Amino acid sequence: QLRLVESGGGLVRSGGSLRLSCVASGFTLEPYAMSWFRRIPGKEPEGVSCISTVDGSTTYADSVKGRFTISRDNAKNTVYLQMDNLKPEDTAIYYCVRLLFKICILSATDYWGQGTQVTVSS
Repeated sequence: QLRLVESGGGLVRSGGSLRLSCVASGFTLEPYAMSWFRRIPGKEPEGVSCISTVDGSTTYADSVKGRFTISRDNAKNTVYLQMDNLKPEDTAIYYCVRLLFKICILSATDYWGQGTQVTVSS
């Protein structure tokens, strides 16, 4: 059974850090670009970051550039999102998302995890 399980969310103060993890089971990560999306209630999901499987290249939304870092460990079948200098506007449910291709095409989502809540207090 294909699964993406996120963890690491929680409540943190503005300026703090969190590290999200996404463990895949039922398939191997290696053939896929992987991404993180977030959704604020009442708004459309936003693509936060993506990591290619071709050369490990990464992309970031302008709102998180310089603060978030995506990485992957194919041997552990895990994707990470290090979030530093968090702001209240980063509050959202964060989803680990498998993409259809090896490169970062955020419109080509394939499979979503259940999400983990991140709350940043001011």
